[in-house]
Amino acid sequence: MIATLLLPAVVESESEEIQIRRATRDDLDDVVNLLRDDAISQARADGSDSIDRRTYEGAFEEIADDARNDLLVAVDSGGEVVGTLQLTSLPGLSRGGATRLQVEAVRVSPDRRSSGIGSALMGWVTGVAAPAVGARLVQLTSDMSRTDARRFYLGLGFADSHVGFKHVVTSSD
Repeated sequence: MIATLLLPAVVESESEEIQIRRATRDDLDDVVNLLRDDAISQARADGSDSIDRRTYEGAFEEIADDARNDLLVAVDSGGEVVGTLQLTSLPGLSRGGATRLQVEAVRVSPDRRSSGIGSALMGWVTGVAAPAVGARLVQLTSDMSRTDARRFYLGLGFADSHVGFKHVVTSSD
């Protein structure tokens, strides 16, 4: 848990107030469903559909116990989880010892996309969360095939400045 983040917070989407708060164990099913609910996630051959709930619970506990991580949910006025994201504060020596705020696993419920929730969340990240953790840079990655997501981030002022690399670790590595 990133202690310097003052949560819960309230942001305005195009039509409603959305509360941003730390995810609880009770939110785990909603978060996992959001993460699984897109074509790329469903097409991955990582076996995520067969992952036991205890695996997710273990990962949740690791995030919750890590002072540099926060798993957050966006909740509407009716108490429904309509979005999620994970923030990680990364100290570093590059850029003059700058701290970076890494944004991961940003998802908005399919029926709420294009309602301004994603923009409100990312505006909070860059305008409130990053300064609160002393970050001088907010960074994220997006799969190259996510053309709508890439257009979304570019529209928010993020630069398409780097090429990312991933290596899936298998038991034979």
